[in-house]
Amino acid sequence: MTIKDIARISGCSVSTISRVINDRPDVRPETKEHVLKVMREAGFTPNTNARQLKIQQSRSLVFVVKGARNLFFSDFLVQLQRAATLYGYNGIVSYLDENANEIDAAEKILREIKPKGIIFLGGSVSNFQSGFANITVPSVLATLVSNELNFPNLSMVGVDDRAAARTAVAYLIAQGHSKIAVLGGPATSYPSRMRRLGAQDAMENAGLTFDDKLYGLSNYDFESAYHAMNSLLARRAEFTALFAMSDVIAFGAIRALVSAGCRVPEDVSVIGFDGITMSRYCVPVMTTIVQPSEQIALQSIELLVRQIEHGAPAQTVTLQPELQQGESVCPCRRRFESV
Repeated sequence: MTIKDIARISGCSVSTISRVINDRPDVRPETKEHVLKVMREAGFTPNTNARQLKIQQSRSLVFVVKGARNLFFSDFLVQLQRAATLYGYNGIVSYLDENANEIDAAEKILREIKPKGIIFLGGSVSNFQSGFANITVPSVLATLVSNELNFPNLSMVGVDDRAAARTAVAYLIAQGHSKIAVLGGPATSYPSRMRRLGAQDAMENAGLTFDDKLYGLSNYDFESAYHAMNSLLARRAEFTALFAMSDVIAFGAIRALVSAGCRVPEDVSVIGFDGITMSRYCVPVMTTIVQPSEQIALQSIELLVRQIEHGAPAQTVTLQPELQQGESVCPCRRRFESV
């Protein structure tokens, strides 16, 4: 039996039956009692599953994660989910490959799930430039801030990647290092491009020249970083320090260095980026640029909720990272001997 049957038996409309089931106040008491009596006599029990699903969807946010193996995003998602719950929303996570088009994925999600808003974790500026106009719901691009994007429904929250990378490499230079290798993504990756520019800034400010031969291409995962470092070593590149564009890249690179007989930091100092939990418990403890992930998560949810519930305009929020001094960097002691 369905609500259509109850409507037929009671002589009321389907919409009236629906309002009674949902305990809406806009139903006359005598009508409500009549419908409830018909339902009891017919042994009708409303199916609340569809109603509950509708309620969940009406309070749902989608988190589009670009890079399923990025540990920074794994830690960040926990904080994002916690912040969403504080505002009464439930988060639905959609993982994408690092090279996938996040805008195409978001359009499909909008058709299938119809969330109230989207938070993108990572993304390609060019993908946003070419396709984000098709995304109509309030959105936030978290962990990435770009002055190349300007959409009325897209907020951005993150750190200044270029300035943060400049701080990282300047710290290595202050320890006496002048031959500094860099591992990171291609120029098509906006964060990688900004972090590379920041590294170049720091070197130029110190009167050093950025050596393209000391740049290794790596995805943001252990295996890719391991192979990228091995490629640098195979070229017999000479360096005493490494700036890794993420902690995960740093871990993969250190494994390759140790396998090649190098000590960290005695032979090669390593500084990472992100400040994931593992960076404080690895050996040696990682020197890294710590992104304020809890602040980024809370600010992202706050901005999104304001857009959803109050029609607030999109905003760009740039937060300050922090240099975490660990055990993976020491003053330059000798010239790196290639293996």
